[in-house]
Amino acid sequence: MFYIESIANKFRLSYLVFALMLCSVFISIYVYAETRMEQELVKAGLLQQLELSQEKRGEQPIYTVDPGIKIYSYDYAPDDLKTLATETVKDINVTVATDDGYTESEMFFFNYKQGKQNYILTYLEDDEMVMENYPVLAIFEQLEDTFSNALNAAIILSLLIAVIFSQLSSRQITKPLLDLKSAVENDHQNLTELTHLPSEVGVLARAIDDKNHKLEQYLKREQLFTGDVSHELRTPLTIIMGASEVLASQLESDNRLSEFTDRISTTAKETSEIISALLLLSRAPEKLDAPRTSINSIALSEVDRLKYLLRYKTVNYTVAAEQEHFAYVRPELLKMALGNLIKNAFQYTDDGEVRVTIDDKKVTVTDTGLGIPEAMMPLLYERFERLEQKSNNKPLATASASKEYASYKVEGTGLGLSIVQRIMTHMGWQLTHHNNPTGGSTFSIYYK
Repeated sequence: MFYIESIANKFRLSYLVFALMLCSVFISIYVYAETRMEQELVKAGLLQQLELSQEKRGEQPIYTVDPGIKIYSYDYAPDDLKTLATETVKDINVTVATDDGYTESEMFFFNYKQGKQNYILTYLEDDEMVMENYPVLAIFEQLEDTFSNALNAAIILSLLIAVIFSQLSSRQITKPLLDLKSAVENDHQNLTELTHLPSEVGVLARAIDDKNHKLEQYLKREQLFTGDVSHELRTPLTIIMGASEVLASQLESDNRLSEFTDRISTTAKETSEIISALLLLSRAPEKLDAPRTSINSIALSEVDRLKYLLRYKTVNYTVAAEQEHFAYVRPELLKMALGNLIKNAFQYTDDGEVRVTIDDKKVTVTDTGLGIPEAMMPLLYERFERLEQKSNNKPLATASASKEYASYKVEGTGLGLSIVQRIMTHMGWQLTHHNNPTGGSTFSIYYK
């Protein structure tokens, strides 16, 4: 397929256009020269016939020279010729009666002043007249055909050469760019060789190489930061979990305090899992192993972990699945993604139901809560965007709805959906959302 935006195709097209323009110039010069030469030869021949006719016949109102030449005194010339004739030779197409019927011929004519007398000289083009009475014009007619054929051959040859040369030249011009593309795609193995070129490709290669070094340094710093943070946080978390277990073993008889120690231990474990998941997000997806993971188990564990958010609400929650469903995914990432969706559903639902549905294509989290206003849709997956922030800054459809959203506040940073979307992109999955007709939201995670 021909793509005009391609540099090689633009180059080929420019060659072809240039060749066409050059051929047009040659054709114009040829047509002009041929026309002028023919006019001058016709004029010279007619003037010679006028002189010969005057010597033989004297002054006559009309001279007829066979075949095809008529010379009129101006007063005896046809009115249409009087109107059209000038001192410059002109030609028109006329219909001529012959023995075989009618035929189209070309007639030349011009106005000529000889002293006080004015003549209109005409010539109806005819091969017999040319051959017998005016051999110079006959030679011109023969040369005209030769030049015309030569010009046609030159035009075809020029276009062919232009196509071949543009093809070869475009390959030579685009080859450094293709080499640069190959070097960039092959982890820059050959990019250093191109940076020494003095051409524009060398300039581009040096710019890319410099940018790559900056990105490598940036990624290295980010990886070191992620690794250091995960290492430094896991140590105190391990200490917290150990201390909470020791404390819980000493408070077995006090159920109220045991609840707090369990909460400390559980939160520390969850934080450690979050750190692991974030560390996985910093790695390339193709370098991660993806074990066969039970989606049902993770959904049930996340619902059980987050059900404390519904302690003072009249909200029912269910996990519906006809069978056990599995996906090849890191459990830490799926746990974080699904946990954020379930947490949002629990937080923003005051009464009704939260339902988690699992099938062979997707896992869906549906709630009967507040839903998401239209004003917030473009920023749904943006970092630090929260429901009450958008309702306070932008008016909603009705005053009552605005009041409802503005007065509803929950804990959080506005990173939940942003992280879920990032996880989906990392795993090659898809996250969708729509508001329910009866209120609330539905988020769906489609497996790869």
